[in-house]
Amino acid sequence: MNIDEIILKKENKEPLEYKEIEYMVNSYVKNKINDKTMSKFIWAIYNNGLSIKETYYLTDVMIKSGEVIDLSSLNKKVVDKHSTGGVGDKITLIVSPIVAASGVCVPKMSGRGLGLTGGTVDKLESISGYKLNLTKKEFINALKKVGCAVISQSEQIAVADKKIYALRNEIGAVDSIPLIASSIMSKKIASGSDIIIIDLKVGEGAFMKNIKDATKLAKTMVEIGKYYNKKVICTLSDMNIPLGSNIGNALEVKEAIDFFNGKYDKRLYELSVYISSLMISSAKNISMSRAKRLVINLLESGHARNKFYEWIKNQGGDITKLKDKARKYIVVSTKSGYVNEIDSHKISQLVFDLGAGRVKKTDKIDYAAGVMLNKKIGQRVLKGEILGVIFYNKKVENMDKIFESSFIIDKKKKRVKKIIIKTIK
Repeated sequence: MNIDEIILKKENKEPLEYKEIEYMVNSYVKNKINDKTMSKFIWAIYNNGLSIKETYYLTDVMIKSGEVIDLSSLNKKVVDKHSTGGVGDKITLIVSPIVAASGVCVPKMSGRGLGLTGGTVDKLESISGYKLNLTKKEFINALKKVGCAVISQSEQIAVADKKIYALRNEIGAVDSIPLIASSIMSKKIASGSDIIIIDLKVGEGAFMKNIKDATKLAKTMVEIGKYYNKKVICTLSDMNIPLGSNIGNALEVKEAIDFFNGKYDKRLYELSVYISSLMISSAKNISMSRAKRLVINLLESGHARNKFYEWIKNQGGDITKLKDKARKYIVVSTKSGYVNEIDSHKISQLVFDLGAGRVKKTDKIDYAAGVMLNKKIGQRVLKGEILGVIFYNKKVENMDKIFESSFIIDKKKKRVKKIIIKTIK
């Protein structure tokens, strides 16, 4: 096949055949074509898009570039939950044990955070002793014993996606709907789950900035799932403000602990219960209202909390030993009024600058760094009251002013938007 002809075909908006996409991807993985040539191909896709059939072709080729996990030996319904990432998103830490406590299996392969979005792996790594790298046999045994396990992404799954994603990130071709869809779905399908629930964040603190593009991405992923006879459900959730009270790795683990002890942020509770109910409803083939009653019962009875501790302990973690040593800086409000907005992007940038985030996967991070929000959307605040606390080991210039400026405080109270925007099946 002729590489230049394939690239030219896509540049001219002509549809590509399976064999053409397969040839380009596999040649790149095997180093038969270089970054410069592959960049031209990626930009041709970025600028001209892919049809749903072409997106399926790309997904399938990336799945076949690596290992596919078989979870049939579990003899249970298996549900995977994926999040596109957001500020303060600790949903995996909460929903995994809730759903496992209901008897549904939850296998999770999670990634590290890059840029301003925190990764589940980093949060779990802030727990002393937690083992993220399990063998396939250990992973299956953990799922059989506990019902949920969260490990770092296997290097053997969707090998092509890892290489292509790194290149997309390097050349700035990340925000392409077909490329995002094939990247997410290749990993999810290769991971072996029957049902895939995707929490697609939308807003200033998320990758997808508007509902229109998020809806298009959701529909694309649902369609790809149909090719593999997988049930894919996408929930669009609001990420214009941080999720929960704590942003930062160890701090978010602490918030998950608080959650299971009955102390929780209203929006975090609403989304956690909804995603858990969606997972259970889909797996057990029961109504959402019945699934929600079960979720609330599991929380109130303590079964979900017990499952949380069982899961962490089973993977070697000591929840009493968090890597949370940091200094504290209390920030107070300089005016009175109602909190009508909390700038997710500004908060996440501050947390990143404090050392909680990384640019490259090999960068070291400060697990203790982060912020705690003392005031929430819609709450009244008086001049001199505590807005929040900054946890730091590396001081950032004007960090108190940056933190305070993230809060938009007005005399009149505005209506608070619902966290769940819509669900696409």
